[in-house]
Amino acid sequence: MSSEEVLKNASTLASYNVLLQVMFRVLTFLLNAFTLRFVSKELIGVVNVRLSLLYSTLVFLSREAFRKACLSGGSGTNHSWRQVINLLWLTLPLGVLWAILLVSVWLWLLEVPDPHTVPYYGPAVFLFALSGVQELLAEPLWVLAQAHMFLRLKVVAESLAMIAKCSITVVLVVSVREWGLYIFSVAHLVYTGLLVLCYAVYFIRFLGSKEAINKSFPLHRAADLLPCRADGEPLVDRTLARLTWSFFKQSFLKQILTEGERYVMTFLNVLSFGDQGVYDIVNNLGSMVARFIFLPIEESFYIFFAKVLERGRDVRSQKQEEVAIAADVLECLLKLVLVIGLIITVFGYAFSHLALDIYGGSLLSSGAGPTLLRCYSCYVLLLAVNGVTECFVFAAMSQQEVDKYNLVMLALSMSFLLLSYLLTWWAGGVGFILANCLNMGLRILHSLFYIHNYFHSCQWKPLRGLLPSPLLLLALAVSAIITAVSESVFCCDGGWLLRLVHIGIGAVCLLGVLVAVLFTETRLIHFVRTQLLPQYRKKHT
Repeated sequence: MSSEEVLKNASTLASYNVLLQVMFRVLTFLLNAFTLRFVSKELIGVVNVRLSLLYSTLVFLSREAFRKACLSGGSGTNHSWRQVINLLWLTLPLGVLWAILLVSVWLWLLEVPDPHTVPYYGPAVFLFALSGVQELLAEPLWVLAQAHMFLRLKVVAESLAMIAKCSITVVLVVSVREWGLYIFSVAHLVYTGLLVLCYAVYFIRFLGSKEAINKSFPLHRAADLLPCRADGEPLVDRTLARLTWSFFKQSFLKQILTEGERYVMTFLNVLSFGDQGVYDIVNNLGSMVARFIFLPIEESFYIFFAKVLERGRDVRSQKQEEVAIAADVLECLLKLVLVIGLIITVFGYAFSHLALDIYGGSLLSSGAGPTLLRCYSCYVLLLAVNGVTECFVFAAMSQQEVDKYNLVMLALSMSFLLLSYLLTWWAGGVGFILANCLNMGLRILHSLFYIHNYFHSCQWKPLRGLLPSPLLLLALAVSAIITAVSESVFCCDGGWLLRLVHIGIGAVCLLGVLVAVLFTETRLIHFVRTQLLPQYRKKHT
């Protein structure tokens, strides 16, 4: 597959992933707004912080390293798919071990919520762990789908699963709210079960079909999806296994950095369950754009960089045409996420109070809620840049460089936990965001240094993508001033008429910023049209 085809497929995958994440976030957004009216903030805190942390920790530590290793450098070309499948099935026993360990910690070492306020905590812990193990059953199928660019499968499977989860949650919250945590546990179990079912049904029907034969798919029957030893070769590829181990050590540290504030809240009890609920709602609201735009771009273009670049090799010893494409894509991605992040930072500051008041009423808009969301708007900018820079760095690093970076991640993890604890005692929930900003800034600096050295000996300078046009910066600065003044004058206690005036002023400012982008960032606009918009790309092709 040529670099252009890989770029096209990665771009299409990113587009579908963005649409999928938009739907997920909108549904979750509406679901949280709905459940806020029916359940306590303490129960939301336990579900969204304590139990979600259990699930994400189990799943991430069980599969992330395998995903990165098996999707690096085109596993189907450099390794036998039989060995790749065997390696991927190790996620299941690993997940069982993590489930036993984490359930023991969650039940016997952590503070148990008041059963009158948050009923059925014990069974919920078991069910969330079971849902994580259940999802790992689909891991070999997920990697196969990603590696062979089955673009619509993930969208359909996760859409159906998410719709089912939201529907069950709404029905149970309205009809049997006394079930407490059972409501969210059952809904999550259905979500992961339906996800596995969709992948299994698809591949059972696909294998052996004319479409599979025409695509020269490496597996031919459903039995090939199960682990077994092929004649004349080891059970797993040792090089791939060593790379997986390197990524596993890194994923453990990355999980601490990604979910660090939840670990601090869970293990150090710096916030009550109610305050955890409010913080998590604000956190989810603030990270919506980061999750449904930046994360899909990072995941999809990691695959692109991993396939186009040769891991661990000097840039001068690789195909220059492919290096040029990778550098051009990296520059455009950096410019794209930087522009989006700046827009979110500018307008998020002036509309945080209004957004929380509309979403959750005085429960969220009073107290520290607006300040939390304003700080998070600034943090989103760092999230945006870090996602793209790290996706390139992880695709280009050799195994030895990955091992060295693990030491950097260890230092960042320890400093983050310490900063989170200290800053939270000093500034409450805002301290979590400040600690995240500091650590994210250090990660960005490390990635920028690596990228600069990587392209130092060639003509391409992709870090120019971090330099927006002066006119765009001027438009953003003027918009920040105007919207901040508008908020102080019109929002948010003067009724809906004044709120609409504030929204109208913000819309005009946003339009001005978008016009500045359109006229000054022409290369970026061309990249978005030709690579990230599927309908335009088909016409362009």
